[in-house]
Amino acid sequence: MKKIFSLIVLLLPLMAFAQLPQPFDLTGKFGSMNAEVYLYYQAGSNKVLDSTKSANGAFEFKGDIVYPSVAALIVDHKGLGAQMLDFNTADKFIFYLDKGTINIQSADSAANAKVIGSPINDQYIKLVAINDAASSRINKITSDALKSATDEKSAAASADMQVKIKAVQADYHAALIKFVKENPDSYLSLVTLGSIGGPTPDPNELLPLLDGLSKDLQETETARTMRNAMESLKSTSIGAIAPDFEQTDTVGKPVRLSSFRGKYVLLDFWASWCGPCRQENPNVVKAFNRFRDKNFTIIGISLDRPGAGFAWLNAIKADHLGGWTQLSDLKYWNNAVAQLYFVQGIPKNFLIDPQGKIIAQDLRGNDLENKLEEVLGK
Repeated sequence: MKKIFSLIVLLLPLMAFAQLPQPFDLTGKFGSMNAEVYLYYQAGSNKVLDSTKSANGAFEFKGDIVYPSVAALIVDHKGLGAQMLDFNTADKFIFYLDKGTINIQSADSAANAKVIGSPINDQYIKLVAINDAASSRINKITSDALKSATDEKSAAASADMQVKIKAVQADYHAALIKFVKENPDSYLSLVTLGSIGGPTPDPNELLPLLDGLSKDLQETETARTMRNAMESLKSTSIGAIAPDFEQTDTVGKPVRLSSFRGKYVLLDFWASWCGPCRQENPNVVKAFNRFRDKNFTIIGISLDRPGAGFAWLNAIKADHLGGWTQLSDLKYWNNAVAQLYFVQGIPKNFLIDPQGKIIAQDLRGNDLENKLEEVLGK
């Protein structure tokens, strides 16, 4: 649930306000307690914290909401006040707040509550179950790998663990797509689309799913914003011709991507300050050394900060990245090439064929060598 909840919360600022607020009436009963009950939710651009006193367990909230929103009911059993409550340990219930009448019941605490007669919350439970199943599988894979690994077998165990985790991630991805297809009228399908592809989704995959949603959902401002973003991403999706650019190398010489036509090129976005990038660099070096004589090269694009030229050059030397072209404008996330390629997180890479077409993205670990074997041979 943590993953789904965090993804949904991240999407909340994207919700635009073309639709008018609509009223909701939330009623509930948690046993026979008399305590302060807090309701936290998103209403348009505003985060709302409301409160009421339960009487013999019963309470009611009324308000207006623009879109369905992840919400939390929190019971203050000790009268601490909202500022003193610890959300992580408080007696709480996470659900989806929607327009109309909603009823929530529990024989005792908020933690054991259930929403009565709410389709969107029935769907939310399904999404939580999908997330929990994947998390449980990954936790077991990680735990089993740690138990069985020895110094002699640690590398093999780690590789096997990664293969198994990728299989779980593929199943999780497929389960989310299945949910979207089976629930074309659900607002949660629209929210789920925003999480399927991660920070750099594949428009060729998501646009058909978006087209399959109901007309009402497609006409929301959220869907229109998502569609516009997906259309923009088409320029750097698999099958597209990689946008040309020019940026200076480590000695200030301008280099153009198009000057590498005729070669397979890995466009590799990284930075000296990026821990995961530095951890991935040995895999990139290994692939380069293996395929450098097979019509393959790399262009590194560093997102190092202004004034961090020394750190950039030092990282190139320390990580043995000097065998290929390294470029940067030292503008951090405002790097011109990163913006052109819609890079939202690093490490990030694009594999470009001799005709300038993007044929793969996000190749990590053994995936890079496996893909190069596929196109260049062993």
